[in-house]
Amino acid sequence: MSTPSKPMPTDRFQPPRGTRDFYPIEMARRLWLEDKWRRTAVRHGFDEIDGPTFEHLDLYTVKSGEGIVSELFSFTRAGGETPFALRPEFTPTLARMVAEKANALPKPIKWFSIGPYFRAERPQRGRLREFLQWNVDVLGDPSPEADAEVITCCVEALKALGLREQDISLRLGHRSSVTGVLTFFSVSESQHQQALLLLDKYFDGKIDDVALGDGLRPLGATDAIIPFMSQMKQRSTDHNFFYPLDDPDREFAESLSAVYGPLVRALEAAGSRNWCHVDMRVVRGLAYYTGTVFEVHETTGAERAIAGGGRYDNLVELFGGPPTPAVGFAMGDVVISLVLQDKGLMPSDDQIARDLGLAPDAFVIAANDEAERHVLRPVLAALRREGLHARRSYRATRNIGKLLQEADKAGARYAVILESPDRAQVKNLHSKEQVEVVAPAPAPHDPQGLVEGIVRHILPPR
Repeated sequence: MSTPSKPMPTDRFQPPRGTRDFYPIEMARRLWLEDKWRRTAVRHGFDEIDGPTFEHLDLYTVKSGEGIVSELFSFTRAGGETPFALRPEFTPTLARMVAEKANALPKPIKWFSIGPYFRAERPQRGRLREFLQWNVDVLGDPSPEADAEVITCCVEALKALGLREQDISLRLGHRSSVTGVLTFFSVSESQHQQALLLLDKYFDGKIDDVALGDGLRPLGATDAIIPFMSQMKQRSTDHNFFYPLDDPDREFAESLSAVYGPLVRALEAAGSRNWCHVDMRVVRGLAYYTGTVFEVHETTGAERAIAGGGRYDNLVELFGGPPTPAVGFAMGDVVISLVLQDKGLMPSDDQIARDLGLAPDAFVIAANDEAERHVLRPVLAALRREGLHARRSYRATRNIGKLLQEADKAGARYAVILESPDRAQVKNLHSKEQVEVVAPAPAPHDPQGLVEGIVRHILPPR
């Protein structure tokens, strides 16, 4: 006879660290953020797409090297099939999709996506193992206007979320401006990517001058690069061009103007220039970036980057497609949600319900047992057939005051108080006005006459 198993301790059933449960309130906030993202992208002419939540592991190692494997949730199906990985970002999937149908796609390609992503990292504030991300990309357009278009889409989303210029630092960098400096200090082109990874960590405060020197010298850099980079790190930036030297020579200044000038002019034409400033310290470590790179930070520096992106002109070709210039960015939900909460910009739950159309049009209340037994369910069904969002109370109480409080808490526009098969009170919960609705003739088994009267007072339905 088997021994009954002991109940498992409740802590065994907690969600994995770095993931979240979305109860109705949290889900509504998530949907509100998604709605802001989606509306902004559609308004700027982007079409929504999506791809699989896992890909062949090679899709990520081909562009980032084997080192990225430790950052992924990877797995192998029984039977020795090629290893897979949960997607940590969307750009490789996007490049694969474009490469597959490149010749059939009209250019430029303007796509966006919203979905879950996964990183096998240690959870910390602003960085989780599972998160939601908004991706916006333009492919097939090499012009600075395409860069400005995705940056402006990002800016407009920040505005839609209630953020202002003074709240945000959108910092623009360019790979050629930094690689030019690396070349000047004797770092060969073949070593540029490794050097950029070190600089990304250095400017982000993850390593100091000593560690930077120890990393750059084996790459061929002269010792003079350390004070130069230290000066860059210490300099403040503003909305003007940022030069890393106190008195840059004419050739250097002109080379920077040639790199950044067209983008700045495109941003001015798009109306988002005042949100941006040039900062050569923005290098972003991902290997596929080829030109413009940018990051969005909250100005106090209290949080991680809100968004980031840049130009990746070689990635589609790397995945077997034709040469295809591309630029895009991604914004995760974790950091932006923290910023909105810290600044008091996250709307109330009632406001979110109204914005998303989640609030009920009608909250139906039975005033007595007869209405509960014979009227409530048919009226609910009829209201829903009319296209109204109708809910009811499941409480046993007949206390109208308490039931109206429940209706108000649900964010309902109207309370429908059923008194009999042919009589109801319809109360506007915002204006507090109340009207009586009487059916033309008693119809105990057919509430349609009563419903028609109720609907006339609740129009227009959502």
